[in-house]
Amino acid sequence: MNASDFRRRGKEMVDYMADYLEGIEGRQVYPDVQPGYLRPLIPATAPQEPDTFEDILQDVEKIIMPGVTHWHSPYFFAYFPTASSYPAMLADMLCGAIGCIGFSWAASPACTELETVMMDWLGKMLQLPEAFLAGEAGEGGGVIQGSASEATLVALLAARTKVTRRLQAASPGLTQGAVLEKLVAYASDQAHSSVERAGLIGGVKLKAIPSDGKFAMRASALQEALERDKAAGLIPFFVVATLGTTSCCSFDNLLEVGPICHEEDIWLHVDAAYAGSAFICPEFRHLLNGVEFADSFNFNPHKWLLVNFDCSAMWVKRRTDLTGAFKLDPVYLKHSHQGSGECWPQGLRLLPHWQLPLGRRFRSLKMWFVFRMYGVKGLQAYIRKHVQLSHEFEAFVLQDPRFEVCAEVTLGLVCFRLKGSDGLNEALLERINSARKIHLVPCRLRGQFVLRFAICSRKVESGHVRLAWEHIRGLAAELLAAEEGKAGRPHCRPCTGATEQGPRLQKWTERMPRGGSRNVERGLLCTLF
Repeated sequence: MNASDFRRRGKEMVDYMADYLEGIEGRQVYPDVQPGYLRPLIPATAPQEPDTFEDILQDVEKIIMPGVTHWHSPYFFAYFPTASSYPAMLADMLCGAIGCIGFSWAASPACTELETVMMDWLGKMLQLPEAFLAGEAGEGGGVIQGSASEATLVALLAARTKVTRRLQAASPGLTQGAVLEKLVAYASDQAHSSVERAGLIGGVKLKAIPSDGKFAMRASALQEALERDKAAGLIPFFVVATLGTTSCCSFDNLLEVGPICHEEDIWLHVDAAYAGSAFICPEFRHLLNGVEFADSFNFNPHKWLLVNFDCSAMWVKRRTDLTGAFKLDPVYLKHSHQGSGECWPQGLRLLPHWQLPLGRRFRSLKMWFVFRMYGVKGLQAYIRKHVQLSHEFEAFVLQDPRFEVCAEVTLGLVCFRLKGSDGLNEALLERINSARKIHLVPCRLRGQFVLRFAICSRKVESGHVRLAWEHIRGLAAELLAAEEGKAGRPHCRPCTGATEQGPRLQKWTERMPRGGSRNVERGLLCTLF
């Protein structure tokens, strides 16, 4: 493929991408394939002679798309959102064209310097304390990691190195192994599994702190664990506070936990992977209060801030805590500006020393394009719209006495369930995902099986949320009727009228298209209220 072919094929690919996203509502949101479906559809070895672009694009539709879960469909309500926007896609194209590997300032100065500035832009949008910003001569700063999992691991390893060196300085005969076996990290019992994985990789004990009635870590529970472990001769060194937990979007109490970590000289890492994007809105900024006590803070613009994956923003108060843990300086990475303080502080030229990989892509281009083409007000409007839609769904659930909301709805996630057994809710989720009209995933809260409804797509509107609820309600009615039938009880008496508390006839018109817009009369569903 030469430049002329690339121009032509590039335009075709952009058209295909635009058509895909514009028509995504017409695609089945969840694939109907079995594990291993793809291997029989492609050759066992790479072709010896080139294939044509036309053949490849046809195979995308024939082979790849049937196995795609369409995360950007307005009927995708699973997990948390993954961001997508046209400006970010264009920036990714430019990143691929430039193709630099930013393992040092000299490897591509713009790659290092734009990232530093964009992280300051974003930090100011969040109103982070000045200590987290690089500025002209700050001690802190931000770096783009690949994921929140990487950020947590990097913070834990830096904290481990810092406390080990401090203890060895006080007791020169103390070995690293002797310190390591006594180190203890802490997180809420609602923290993401990646925190536990960071502990495994870091070779340290991780203890779960019981959360309160709102699924939040509180000072009293943390303090009790710290005192118990110190009395046992252990060394608390690292705490992860979560703002916007994966299960139910609960918030650990930073204003309580932060002062304890400060007094105990324990590294506090704040994980706001999903919720962090909302903090650019003044009405949600209070959820970040207490971040001034943190040593590191992280959230994912690639979840909810319209910057395509991967882009996980991490800030530290003292960048030397990271570079002190990860810095290696082989001769082939040295350059003539090494150690120069002109314009850019020394630490800001060593972003690879802030992370696990050496190589890094020009990811800050995505932030630059998105921030400029949406503006802060446009991004705030996007967040507010999703929050409003989640409250619309919450209202639907609260109006139906068969269902219950299981956790406070703060941002874009609603946790709900049918009143009844776990088995009943597991069966409902199975029906929902088997129908493949919408997609949901579950969680467990206080041992109960709970359904999660997350507002995800950039294209989702009130009508999609309403249709999703009607679909869930209809499947619930069928499930309850089947359960009552098994028990030998009639589903309901003949419906003679529509009342709020009694049986009523509900005509359900399905308008969730598959392969195009269509209206299908589904008949009369008899539901119990």
